[in-house]
Amino acid sequence: MEKLIITAAICGAEVTKEQNPNVPYTVEEIVREAKSAVDAGAAIVHLHVREDDGKPTQSHVRFQECTEAILKECPNVILIPSTGGAVGMTPDERLDSTNTTPIPEMATLDCGTCNFGDEIFDNTMPTMRAFGKRMIEKGIKPEYECFEMGHLDTILTMARKGEVPGNPMQFNFVLGVPGCTPATVDNLCWLVNKIPAGSTWTATGIGRHAFTLAAPAIVMGGNVRVGFEDNLYLERGVLAKSNGELVDKVVRMAKLLGRQVATSDEAREILSLKKR
Repeated sequence: MEKLIITAAICGAEVTKEQNPNVPYTVEEIVREAKSAVDAGAAIVHLHVREDDGKPTQSHVRFQECTEAILKECPNVILIPSTGGAVGMTPDERLDSTNTTPIPEMATLDCGTCNFGDEIFDNTMPTMRAFGKRMIEKGIKPEYECFEMGHLDTILTMARKGEVPGNPMQFNFVLGVPGCTPATVDNLCWLVNKIPAGSTWTATGIGRHAFTLAAPAIVMGGNVRVGFEDNLYLERGVLAKSNGELVDKVVRMAKLLGRQVATSDEAREILSLKKR
């Protein structure tokens, strides 16, 4: 079984310091949280950025600033900037995160419209085609974010048509978002069994499902994402002090389950990436 790739989604676009005072907003705070995650064992940092007041932004200038600062402290880490942004952003606004220098190795590509709690996360077919075209042109490997079971069929059809990059594909199954596919082992198994041979995959459990979905993903040979974007608690009633604490818990789970953890360079090999 390949080594476990751990991704840390360090701040997201929606969580706030009111919910957990350790959620990062400033460049310095984002670097602090990225470093805590990498030091604990994360090979990848999934990156949203904020203005200093916490407002989410997709400005490539802010992404550039945060990327350079993170890589100064963690030079080998794989960064996956979000193209999801925040609910309500335009497609052009969301894609601005891919305009940094150097071009990102990877970026997220959301695979369909869905309910997001009380909001609608809008990903029309034209939007996804535009995102796929951008990533093909720039040589960016997508991480395909599937929140619903139907999202997987949609993106596989697009890949067959050449509208998005094809094999080897990397999927992130984000389960447990209110209004989307529940975070159950049955649902995870269904999704994993439908992906093309040679693909890699990650499981992301939202909220209280963060670690109950991580455990089967580790055993099944998949990868795991944790972090403040998805879950603010180390355990029930205990707020995490850092993203590093959340990553460390996955590292300890992996050790108990007999799975080694991948470095960033090992993750590049598994994901068929070349460092820029």
